[in-house]
Amino acid sequence: MIREFIYKYYIDPITYGQPYTLVDTLTYAGILIICVWLIYRWLCRSRIQVDREFVYALIPWVIWGGLLRVVEDTGVAGSGWGILLTTPFIFFLIFAVAAPALWGLWFLETRQIITGFKRAFGAVGGVISLGTLIFLLWYGVTTTRVDLMVAVTILSMAAVSTGIVYGLLIYVFRWEYVSDRLYQLLILGHMLDASATSYGIDLHSIPYVEQHVVGSSLIGMTGTAFVMFPLKLLVIIPGIWILEQYRRSDDSGIWYLILLAMIMVGMAPGIRDMLRMVLYV
Repeated sequence: MIREFIYKYYIDPITYGQPYTLVDTLTYAGILIICVWLIYRWLCRSRIQVDREFVYALIPWVIWGGLLRVVEDTGVAGSGWGILLTTPFIFFLIFAVAAPALWGLWFLETRQIITGFKRAFGAVGGVISLGTLIFLLWYGVTTTRVDLMVAVTILSMAAVSTGIVYGLLIYVFRWEYVSDRLYQLLILGHMLDASATSYGIDLHSIPYVEQHVVGSSLIGMTGTAFVMFPLKLLVIIPGIWILEQYRRSDDSGIWYLILLAMIMVGMAPGIRDMLRMVLYV
């Protein structure tokens, strides 16, 4: 019974690329929450301050996560190694690379060998992301195709929708605190995800599908993937308000990690979906 449950909701969806269910969605959300807490405790024990600069340094690693998912989509990793590039295993893979890099750079700074270890950490993530992007573009040129107009269209949709949401929060809700760059990144990440999903399902020549259970249900009910935009608003607007209340009562490092996790669950899938459509994979 337990074995059948595990195969039905966890192993088979990963093996055969099936859409997410409510069970595995809640499970992976729980894993993410636990990982955020454990990482926070590890950073505190390592005396690494979690602040704004640290979040900025982690953004390239979030981008790398999205790019790695596209590597899995191409199939070049094979069925064996490719499983490491799927949720939830990709969380641990990125941590296994990022954590030693972060600790090593921090150690070098404590020995006064380098300065600005957080900026260096971000630069390492940027280099790895750039290398992965170059590989994917090479794959597209030699194996499938590279349609940059897809990226231009999706990024334009994301930019316009981000501006609209930002204007709504500033001029209608009067939330001046959303002028914070981190909140702007949060809005941009989720608008990119909504834009990529909408374009991929309703406009792209390849019939992509929404894999997440809530999104797919709403798309089925409304008949259009553009329903992702109001769905995102239902998530990020209360999310931003709750985050701001928490910051005012306890401006600690955990606030930055929670905000980073929210940025990640929007930005990484958005990057993945957009690049998949650019490469037609």
